Amino acid sequence: MNKTIIKSGLVIAALAGLTLLPGCAGKVDGRTACANSVDAAWNALNIAETEGFAGSVSYSKAASLLTAAKFQQTIERFDSCVDKAQRASNYAVAAQRGE
Repeated sequence: MNKTIIKSGLVIAALAGLTLLPGCAGKVDGRTACANSVDAAWNALNIAETEGFAGSVSYSKAASLLTAAKFQQTIERFDSCVDKAQRASNYAVAAQRGE
């Protein structure tokens, strides 16, 4: 009787652990997407800077959004981080065009 209860408890604990794993995996994917988006936006911003567009309005908007994205990354709000980094990339590309 006691062995049956222990086995049942172990099965329940294992199932509970398995249901929590997808949540952790999602956070890692968000973390990776955030990091990749921020890196891509910084690269685009650096290109705009080397091409002489560091004083443009688009460059300033991109830099501000990237600062906000890094903060979102720090507090693990990865969806918001990705959104801000992608918007920053768009502004950085606009800065490269001189807009």
